[in-house]
Amino acid sequence: MREAIRLSIERMKEGKGGPFGAVIVKDGQIIARGFNNVTSSNDPTAHAEVDAIRKACQALGTFQLTGCELYTSCEPCPMCLGAIYWARPDRVYYGNTKADAAAIGFDDAFIYEELELPLHARSLPMEQLLHEEALEGFKEWEKHEGRTEY
Repeated sequence: MREAIRLSIERMKEGKGGPFGAVIVKDGQIIARGFNNVTSSNDPTAHAEVDAIRKACQALGTFQLTGCELYTSCEPCPMCLGAIYWARPDRVYYGNTKADAAAIGFDDAFIYEELELPLHARSLPMEQLLHEEALEGFKEWEKHEGRTEY
């Protein structure tokens, strides 16, 4: 956890992005370090946890982090939480809370609130198009013998 906190401060001071850091550990060893670099990379998905997950998966040659633990300087936002669930680490440890983040301007409450609303009531308009055509890809996936389940 101290390494995640150190990264959050160091990279923020370097102008990389917000004060967020994360590390992924396997068998007691850090295998990946991540930090928020949203503003320096112009990538809104470049959060510390996502950065660490990408690096850990590359290092391990896998798309799942079973057997790993994630340490993050702050409770994960909704996007990172989704990525963490997909990556499947064994456990997550965090330092600051989402309330602490909101207090300094990183407030994700509106996203949590939006997720509870039906699609038609959300502030971001969403409309389904070409459903039958889109289903063709799913039908092909079901038949694809070389698919990798995840």
